[in-house]
Amino acid sequence: MKLAHRLLLQSLAIVAVMVVSVVVIIDNQLHSSITQQAIQDLAGEARFLATQWKPGVDPDSLADQAGVATGHRITLIDSTGQVVGDSEFDGPALQGLENHSNRPEVVEARKSGIGSVRRMSPSTGEEQLYVAVKAPRGVARVSVTTKTVEELFARARSGVLVAGLISFLLAAILAALFSRSVSRPITDLRDVARSLAAGERKRHPALAAPGEVGDLADAVHRLAEQLEARLSALTAEQSILSALVETLNEGVMAISPSHEVVRINDTGRRLLSIHRPIPFGIDFLPREATLRNAISLALSGTETEPEEVVIGETTLSLTARPLVGGGAVVALFDLTPIRKLEAVRRDFVANVSHELRTPLTIIGGFAETLQDRDVPAEMRAEFAKTIFNNTQRMQRIVDELLDLSRIETGHWKPRPESIPITDVAAEVFGRVAAAANEKSIALDKTIEPGGETIYADRTALEQILLNLIENAIRHTGTGGRISIQTKREGGGVSLAVDDTGSGIPPEHLPRIFERFYRADSGRSREAGGTGLGLAIVRHLVEAHGGNVSAESVVGVGTTIRIFFPDGAAAAQS
Repeated sequence: MKLAHRLLLQSLAIVAVMVVSVVVIIDNQLHSSITQQAIQDLAGEARFLATQWKPGVDPDSLADQAGVATGHRITLIDSTGQVVGDSEFDGPALQGLENHSNRPEVVEARKSGIGSVRRMSPSTGEEQLYVAVKAPRGVARVSVTTKTVEELFARARSGVLVAGLISFLLAAILAALFSRSVSRPITDLRDVARSLAAGERKRHPALAAPGEVGDLADAVHRLAEQLEARLSALTAEQSILSALVETLNEGVMAISPSHEVVRINDTGRRLLSIHRPIPFGIDFLPREATLRNAISLALSGTETEPEEVVIGETTLSLTARPLVGGGAVVALFDLTPIRKLEAVRRDFVANVSHELRTPLTIIGGFAETLQDRDVPAEMRAEFAKTIFNNTQRMQRIVDELLDLSRIETGHWKPRPESIPITDVAAEVFGRVAAAANEKSIALDKTIEPGGETIYADRTALEQILLNLIENAIRHTGTGGRISIQTKREGGGVSLAVDDTGSGIPPEHLPRIFERFYRADSGRSREAGGTGLGLAIVRHLVEAHGGNVSAESVVGVGTTIRIFFPDGAAAAQS
């Protein structure tokens, strides 16, 4: 039930009780007043009758005349109690009336001068109101049926009831207006409070309410303003905190005391492969013993030291801390790149050691042999040539490592310009002509329209082509063919070096641009390769903003495809 209805019903109940109480009181007082007034009127008539009852006056005739004049029953009683006159009885009937000396009103009138009583009349059989006054010759009594008095009282009561009903209706209207005036601001305050609780901070209460309700509305208004300001500050702080947490390279996860994950950033989701919306139970986290144990200890209030854990293919550093008031926070740092870098470093050291160990062993062995004076001169010359060749090979390895280091550390920057590919191809073909002629390998080029010039550093372009063609010569058999092809493609020029060599197995293609990686390590070393040429090619191409890829079919040949962007694209990259 609404407040206005409750106030109205309560007000109407109070008004009804008050109206009924007033009507009852007035009814009682009115009944008493009407009765007293009737007694006084009847007493006046009796006194007047007493003055008219004189010697020589026939009392019965006087009673009859007075009864006709007043419309009331008139009774004259002598000093002995005998009825000597009555307006309703004559002759024998009058003589048959019993003695009235013991009538209460007569007894009272003789004592105090006036007496009144309500009782049934034995002569008429109706309830009568008797009023008697003391007269010089006896007692004069006037009576009237109570029905007359009750009719007068009923008319007066009707007026009182009508007045009470009108008062009740007026009070009901006033109560309705009052209940609305009181309930409306309270209802408004209730709606405002509900809106504030639901997060609708822009709604404020009206300030026009009277009295204490107005004071309450003003207090709620100030509360809404302060709540809006604090929530805005909290929202801004929460936004900053969320942005900060989401930008962390570490995975962060908050767990409630009820063992639910209530906060996790994108890095944490990625590291743990979690895609469920929060909150969710910790049972949905990876079932890794170290992770579960760290979370259990943190939830029990024990701080854990950083531990290394492997989840899937990811190596993580895990730290768990308990929160004040219960719960825990878990931090996850991805160690996979570091571990991969360490593996690359170990592989690099091992590869360099392996690449240098063979020529060093050969040089050491032949140098030791040359110390023997019994070695023939022609063998000394062959040993010296072998030592020289292996020394050159080590020199190439060191030089190419220095080139890679210079490129990777940014100490070398390309100076691109528009270079005719024909000139560079002729220069490279001239430098490898002897090796190609030795194996009867044909060298050619195909330049499509739009592919005549490449925007690149000339020295770098020459080194790229030289490395690719030398590599192709090493892996192409006698009578093979190597070609350079260029064409306009997208926002640059695509350059391809195609050979008819032995090809590269598919499982090796993704790694051929790594340092010291060889699809056929024994054959590559025998052919004089260092294992760094394709790695240098990749870094030089990427320094120009381009990209390099390889296609190969075993026994058919290999194509190394390079894309050089035009000047504007290269500058943006």
